[in-house]
Amino acid sequence: MDRRSFLKTSALGGSAAAATTLAAPAYAQGKRTLTMVTTWPRGLAGVWDSVERVVQNVSDITDGQITIDPKGAGELVGAFEVFDAVTSGQADMYHGADYYFTGQHPAFAYFTAVPMGMTAPEIMTWYYGQDGKALHHELGEVFGIRSFIAGQTGAQGGGWFRKEMKTAADFNGLKFRMPGLGGQALSKLGASVQVLPGGEIYQALSTGALDGTEWIGPWSDEKLGLQEVCDYYYPAGFHEPGAALSVATNLDVFEGLTPSQQRAIEVACADAHQHNYSVFIANNGPALERLKSGGTQVLEFSGEIWDAFGQASVEVLEEFTSDDLFKKIHDSAQKSMRESGQWLSVSDGKYSSERNRVLAALQ
Repeated sequence: MDRRSFLKTSALGGSAAAATTLAAPAYAQGKRTLTMVTTWPRGLAGVWDSVERVVQNVSDITDGQITIDPKGAGELVGAFEVFDAVTSGQADMYHGADYYFTGQHPAFAYFTAVPMGMTAPEIMTWYYGQDGKALHHELGEVFGIRSFIAGQTGAQGGGWFRKEMKTAADFNGLKFRMPGLGGQALSKLGASVQVLPGGEIYQALSTGALDGTEWIGPWSDEKLGLQEVCDYYYPAGFHEPGAALSVATNLDVFEGLTPSQQRAIEVACADAHQHNYSVFIANNGPALERLKSGGTQVLEFSGEIWDAFGQASVEVLEEFTSDDLFKKIHDSAQKSMRESGQWLSVSDGKYSSERNRVLAALQ
């Protein structure tokens, strides 16, 4: 039992506590530098922009009282070791995609993306307007961290392939990079799914260790050079319809900050989330046109493939609902997605399709 559970269930945490005068929290005084480990190589397009935004925001909001020292993947610990580094106290905080840590708890996927899940506006609605943030905190507290979403890629591409994907059967035996629960869904179609950090994808494709991959979107993918090793690109994917990034701070470290410093981290992350989304959206359209001009064949998955994606996704999510916390988070997210998605489809969705149709006819 961890110390928080102990305090809640012990005599001191119950009736005895009412008769005890507790000391005020002890906050660290003076300037402080926090070490941030990340799942990204330094400078990686889009995702490192979010790291830099959080770092600058915290410094600005606290007038330099809190400085964050960001480390790229491999500089202090490996990309997939950042969770353990923060929970163990080796580092103060991490910036990454929480679905890399589904081995710790599958519900972490909901704070990046789940297959056939929420778009970016739907995630924002759930997280900021409903109980998504509180659930992120509840999950994080189990592991001794305080988490906030702090980046947003928007809808991620279906991936890069060496051949055209015509049917669901084409995924059978395919060596494909896809993290999170989306990767587990793809494995149900027979794919040999691998989880690699972003900095290792190009090399794996170049050597034949991978047959294909997803990364983020046209802008980041172009910067990674994926068009040099794969000819076919599918812009729409099922696995990450709106992928959030997160900052998690060791809970003891977080609780040692003043309330205003804690708030600074929260606000810094929220701003980075919004800003990062706009950066990706602004850059993806022009990048897609450059890819097309360079010879990349841009295609769409067939309805039969989408049906297979959907069936596999539902099966994967249902496998974890026996876990109470997963089910609590799953049910909350699904309810929010149904309600907000229903409205967005008849408002934003209808408007966008009609606007594009009308303006195209007039040009």
